[in-house]
Amino acid sequence: MPDVLPDYQWLLTTPSAEHWRRIGIQRRAGLVLPLFSIRSRQSVGIGELTDLPLVVDWCLLSGISLLQLLPLNDVGFNFTPYDAQSSLALDPMYLGLTQLEEVPASRFAPQIEELRKRFPGRGPRVDYEIKKAKLELLRSIFQSQSWEASWAFDDFKRQCAGWLSDYGCFKLLKTRNHEQPWWDWPVEFRRKNTDAVRAFCCEQALELEFHAWLQWQLFEQFRKVKAYAQNHGIFVMGDIPFLVSRDSTDVWAHQDYFKQHLSAGAPPDMYHAEGQRWGMPPYDWEAIAASGYDYLIEKLQYAQNFYDLFRIDHFIGIFRIWTFPADGNGQGAFDPSDQERWEAHGTALLRIMLAHTRMLPCAEDLGTVPDCSYRVLKQYGIVGMDIQRWERDWERTFEFKPAETYRIHSMAMIATHDMLDLRGWWEHEAGTIEAGVFKRKCRDRGLEVGPIMEKAFRSPKADSERLRWHRQLRTREDWLAILGRPEQEVKDLLDLYSGTVSEKELYWKYLGLPGEASEAFTPALAEAALLKINQTSSVFSLQLLTDWLSMTDFFKDCSSLDCRVNRPGTISADNWSLVMPFTLEELLENSVHRRIRRILEQTGRVSA
Repeated sequence: MPDVLPDYQWLLTTPSAEHWRRIGIQRRAGLVLPLFSIRSRQSVGIGELTDLPLVVDWCLLSGISLLQLLPLNDVGFNFTPYDAQSSLALDPMYLGLTQLEEVPASRFAPQIEELRKRFPGRGPRVDYEIKKAKLELLRSIFQSQSWEASWAFDDFKRQCAGWLSDYGCFKLLKTRNHEQPWWDWPVEFRRKNTDAVRAFCCEQALELEFHAWLQWQLFEQFRKVKAYAQNHGIFVMGDIPFLVSRDSTDVWAHQDYFKQHLSAGAPPDMYHAEGQRWGMPPYDWEAIAASGYDYLIEKLQYAQNFYDLFRIDHFIGIFRIWTFPADGNGQGAFDPSDQERWEAHGTALLRIMLAHTRMLPCAEDLGTVPDCSYRVLKQYGIVGMDIQRWERDWERTFEFKPAETYRIHSMAMIATHDMLDLRGWWEHEAGTIEAGVFKRKCRDRGLEVGPIMEKAFRSPKADSERLRWHRQLRTREDWLAILGRPEQEVKDLLDLYSGTVSEKELYWKYLGLPGEASEAFTPALAEAALLKINQTSSVFSLQLLTDWLSMTDFFKDCSSLDCRVNRPGTISADNWSLVMPFTLEELLENSVHRRIRRILEQTGRVSA
């Protein structure tokens, strides 16, 4: 714990004061969890909503009081949670089959057990064929009885009539058109309000009812999870994607709310030399504002049925977003282009969010961050994200910043789901530079890349993604001599060297570990890193499950590269499919929760 606890009470003087009062002003620790990564002995092929009470039980044992879930929106058959087919509808693959509302538990027990045998969920990756198989069984369950007398189902349909109808029609039309994107549908179906769409959906009334029934079942199960967590003093944080898939209910049903001629992404940075192209269309905020922000408000108000806090994915996008022409031609640019508009644009959206939800907003403020973002977060009392490996003195010493210098209004994190976790970073990235960034910087200066790489790096391969410095390259002067250019011309290349060559040694020293830095990852390193991140001034400490468990031998048979949740800018079956090599019951039986609790007690993050 810091020698003197920061004054968190100032958060009660900000525009988000009422939101803070609902969860209480105190230091908390949290767990970041992709639901698809866990399983219990009752799971069928994938983590289910009904598994989450076991996660709550483990959090309670460990002293953790925040549970952040990655997005659970319906992704269709794309299985990319930040590129969903709906920003409201949840994915039916997460339904717990043994706890369906108004369905006798024993009636379909044999079929459920057979499905569990077909999809045991024990592999290192999710077998997403489970979704089709589950939907087939769920359709049989739905068709096995009449739902006309279900008051709860009727009430749900009344309350959610608007978005539920759009979503159901979209799903029906996707099926009819063999999952083709909506802009490739016959012209009469490309817009929501056409006679052809209404006639088709009326003809498919029973199938429309099935999709509504699935969402009702998800609604009921998720509400019970939130109630269970609340009863045990655990707060649930949702992750609401800032953007939605171009091929989604949202874009199809609200085509005027999106700039479909553009595609969102991120500008080049030290990790992505060419930037990122995400493919999602940016919002037309002027059109959304003209409708009273109904689209944004509806998303938030539905989400608060399940969450106490919500993470604003790509928070810096509320100020401006990097865009490319959707046809792939042309260069990227910020939208809006006028930097003078950014702060007013973002604060207007943030005020709408605060006014229309009880959930406490939290910000993913990573990437190329405009200065106004830092001001607005502090002014409004919204927590951002401080990532341990990036919190360094990049201007002078390159040392890791002391724990007490982290922003009070932040979530201190060792890693996010888009990064290698602590073990992966230590084994594969610490002390290295990204090859693409290095090559681009050399080319920009007319430097010959090949000879420089041979002199500077250990056995570089043509397709190497990370480059490790030669051990004999001991000083900036040595590096400058290899570059053969005046210092003022290659300062950023010099800084690449200074920021990485001694990274492991600097981190080892920062953690207060004795002796020389170990090349190998050790449980002692893991424990020291978890202690340090929880000592920070940050009001929240939020860690991946793999990082919380890095003190154990749970992953002894797994490569650290295989424990990554997602690798941005890539399309791979390894993305969004990680499965933990243990059941939740085995996790509860392991003593690691005692070690975590001791760390959190030492750092003042256990709820009283």
